[in-house]
Amino acid sequence: MFPQNRPPAPLQPPPGSSASAAAAAASGAPQALKLTYPETLDRIKEEFQFLQTQYHSLKMECEKLATEKTEIQRHYVMYYEMSYGLNIEMHKQTEIAKRLNVICAQLIPFLSQEHQQQVVQAMERAKQVTMGELNASIGVRRLPPLPHTQQLQAQHLSQHVAQGLQGLHSMQMGPHPGGLPHPGLALGGGSSLLALSGALGAQLAAKEGHERAHLEAAAAAAAAEHHRGMGLDRDRKGSKMEKDGTALGLRNPLAVQGAYPPGAFSLPPPGVNGELAGAAAAYGAGLHLVSPQMNGSAAAAAAAGYGRSPVVGYESPHPHMRVPGLPASLQSTASGKPAYSFHVSADGQMQPVPFPPDALLGPGIPRHARQIHTLNHGEVVCAVTISTSTRHVYTGGKGCVKVWDISQPGSKSAMAQLDCLNRDNYIRSCKLLPDGRTLIVGGEASTLSIWDLATPTPRIKAELTSSAPACYALAISPDNKVCFSCCSDGNIVVWDLHNQTLVRQFQGHTDGASCIDISNDGTKLWTGGLDNTVRCWDLREGRQLQQHDFTSQIFSLGYCPTGEWLAVGMESSNVEVLHVSKPDKYQLHLHESCVLSLKFAYCGKWFVSTGKDNLLNAWRTPYGSSIFQSKESSSVLSCDISPDDQFIVTGSGDKKATVYEVIY
Repeated sequence: MFPQNRPPAPLQPPPGSSASAAAAAASGAPQALKLTYPETLDRIKEEFQFLQTQYHSLKMECEKLATEKTEIQRHYVMYYEMSYGLNIEMHKQTEIAKRLNVICAQLIPFLSQEHQQQVVQAMERAKQVTMGELNASIGVRRLPPLPHTQQLQAQHLSQHVAQGLQGLHSMQMGPHPGGLPHPGLALGGGSSLLALSGALGAQLAAKEGHERAHLEAAAAAAAAEHHRGMGLDRDRKGSKMEKDGTALGLRNPLAVQGAYPPGAFSLPPPGVNGELAGAAAAYGAGLHLVSPQMNGSAAAAAAAGYGRSPVVGYESPHPHMRVPGLPASLQSTASGKPAYSFHVSADGQMQPVPFPPDALLGPGIPRHARQIHTLNHGEVVCAVTISTSTRHVYTGGKGCVKVWDISQPGSKSAMAQLDCLNRDNYIRSCKLLPDGRTLIVGGEASTLSIWDLATPTPRIKAELTSSAPACYALAISPDNKVCFSCCSDGNIVVWDLHNQTLVRQFQGHTDGASCIDISNDGTKLWTGGLDNTVRCWDLREGRQLQQHDFTSQIFSLGYCPTGEWLAVGMESSNVEVLHVSKPDKYQLHLHESCVLSLKFAYCGKWFVSTGKDNLLNAWRTPYGSSIFQSKESSSVLSCDISPDDQFIVTGSGDKKATVYEVIY
């Protein structure tokens, strides 16, 4: 009770009393050490003040330790996201190296014996040159340097192949055994795979059609992988926030810069899977067709190699698309157009989907969408939501949520700013209750903030704290009484909004729970995770009902409000639409990179998905006929649809949100 080196003072009777005299006589203590009651009280007061000072000192130390713990948790999440990003990069670069090997294997038979040996030797040197780089990189970077070395290998390989082709151009070649002519191959810098593809097309013009198609398809696919991989590498270096993943960042993977302006739409007519309009009649109104397959640099290269404008009306929304593992005979429809929607039967058989004639017709099906507002948030926008009245939009970025009034035309500035979490932590999800009076915010922190928007100045009315260092997604029950949060530790936490208490946790995901949606009747909860699974939970019995396993991490999902369909967006760029009670499903292939967000229209007849490829795609439920497409200038991280299905809001990596009006 007492501090060290400060012994307690004995209580002394008042002077003059018999007890005092007896005590003095017995102890022989001098009269000066006697303490009166007031003096004793003063000593106690001093001891109390000393203990109080010590208490405040210990309290400050505890607060400092708590702050350090939060910072360590944040650094842990950042390190985990960085590791995940490097794994993604390694996978991409491995695919590039594989495709370059395929190209070389197809080119070598067309070279002379001397040049064949030179190219083979160059390929071997390219495979071996990475060991020195690997050893040097280990001393600099603590994380695996393999993606960098694979990139070097791919670059060396493409350079040696280009040198071999230039040598082929410079020499006098005799007739090829297969009867092929040998036109000159003009490879400007020698490193452009799209130019290589164009040269191959010219050289093989007189060969049988199936050989030429095979080579061009391989070269074009490798070119797309090459440009996409290089774009990802530039993007990670260019922005601190774009650290993959997300969520991001579920690590939200962020922007690959593109050359197309916002509001570029592709408008397919009803018909067979893979068909789009042949020309852009509405180009002057800002509704022109673009090829979703090409980013800015690829489009420019294609224009140079093929003589096409980078903005044209292709017959397919994905002209060079090839679905891995699917035979070439199934890669197109009966009309010969490339397919992007496939039906997967219970036994795993994939077939292109023949869309019905009324796929894009009828009430509730949009014709297109037009951009009406740009909201300059100032930070990467990881979360968006729109109010029931469609008057206000809420955008979540780094450390704050901004509120926008979109009811009037003209330039916009935020009408309010809600400071949440720590200033350097990103908001990952924000949900608005239907009455518009309460906003729930979660992100890179263990605490959810509940905001009261009904007061003249919005204020935090409650905070909900869990053991997980981050919240990746939120959902609200239909009766607005319960909130569900997807946590970075894989748990799904259930909160009572009335009492602000933790009700229960659903445990099952072995890695972070990244996305969530709830059925309209409030009985089932669907969650997706970074453990490659989608799980269904019974909210009445508190147990897991279903589990769907995939080969890719799950970044987004949505449950159809009116039917039995669940749409899932994946890191692999696929969108899969599952029937929740039958084994069949649809697989959609229009995105080129991670599918970061997904949302069903409230009518249930269509849904939208957004991705790291800068695209906003609108799909017909359930078979995925492409309704319209918008190309933004950076990765589209989040989206929301207004309750009346009249507006779409997106948040992107170029620090802004975009509001679209849906045109029927």
